Amino acid sequence: MFQPIVDLDTGTVIAVETHPTPTADNAPTRFDPADEDVRRAVLGARLAAEAGTRLPLQITVKMETLARGRDALVGLHRGLLDTGRRPNEILICVTGGFAPAQRAQVSTSLRDLRKAGYLIGLTGLGAAHTPLDLLVDDTPYLVKLDPDLARRASSEDRRSALAEALVRLSRRMGTHVLAPGMATEKQLIHLRGLGVRLVQGPLLAPPDWHPGMGVTVPVLPSESDSAPEPHNDTGLGARVSEFTLPAVTMADTATADDVLTALNAERGTTSVVLVDAHQRPRYTVDRTRFLLSISGPYGHALHAQRPAARLADPPRLVPRTVPAIAALRAAGKENDRVYDDLVVIDEVGRCLGIVRVGDLIRSLAP
Repeated sequence: MFQPIVDLDTGTVIAVETHPTPTADNAPTRFDPADEDVRRAVLGARLAAEAGTRLPLQITVKMETLARGRDALVGLHRGLLDTGRRPNEILICVTGGFAPAQRAQVSTSLRDLRKAGYLIGLTGLGAAHTPLDLLVDDTPYLVKLDPDLARRASSEDRRSALAEALVRLSRRMGTHVLAPGMATEKQLIHLRGLGVRLVQGPLLAPPDWHPGMGVTVPVLPSESDSAPEPHNDTGLGARVSEFTLPAVTMADTATADDVLTALNAERGTTSVVLVDAHQRPRYTVDRTRFLLSISGPYGHALHAQRPAARLADPPRLVPRTVPAIAALRAAGKENDRVYDDLVVIDEVGRCLGIVRVGDLIRSLAP
């Protein structure tokens, strides 16, 4: 089972969540909970590989599994690598709670996953038995609201106040917020008005949705289109991390035909980042220029089986901690690539995602 993660700003699918369906054939009668959790997470990644999608993946892992330490993480990491996915293409959402005595081990596991290059998410925010200061100690890439809280916020003032507080807290830390379970336009409009940009739910996609299918995004009222202004205590404004979206990445040895397949599968993909074996960006393939080159006279015959890097450009790199206004100024220095996606990197130069220049312009415009 697949579920899209939709960006309301662009109306496109930016990632795919996988939910492997348990069956009597593959479910052992007795199992270790952590081993079974890892098995299901890896199975979800395999199902996505079989579906042929190059979109970033979201998989779910339980807090109790992280509390088991590195033995569980090694099995998870090896299993995910076997599916052909790099860590920077996978968002690991951690769900459930943990006992206070397990706090140190959970934090260590979260740091180990981040060091390996995975994007980290915390789920069930607002209802899970997880202390809020975990957001401070282990700042995740994304937080996922509790589905019941997200749905009921539009009709209950107290839950709306709680959802708004969690959104503001997350935004001040430069963390994305995802609202799952959106079933009505009223719910969607209300959460968007609170500043939520990423959503999931039956309103957007049917239960049998699979990668490559479209999504339905309601037209939002104009007053709901603008989210609250990001707050930043440094006085430098919003950080790039607040606008970073998961990137579609491929090996720097990928052929032009490989890239063409990825772009044709998802119309919302604006670029493909070609990375080396250490997940460091080497090239970026801009969708528009690439398609113009390969669709021209004899374009496919000339380029399809040759390296996509021949039709790519050097990546425009920005550290994740740089202020958004500084990133926008840097983008404007190259007249012929002003609107090319920026590639966000971590402290060791690995790809964390992309930033669309249009997002920066909209957020910083007076």
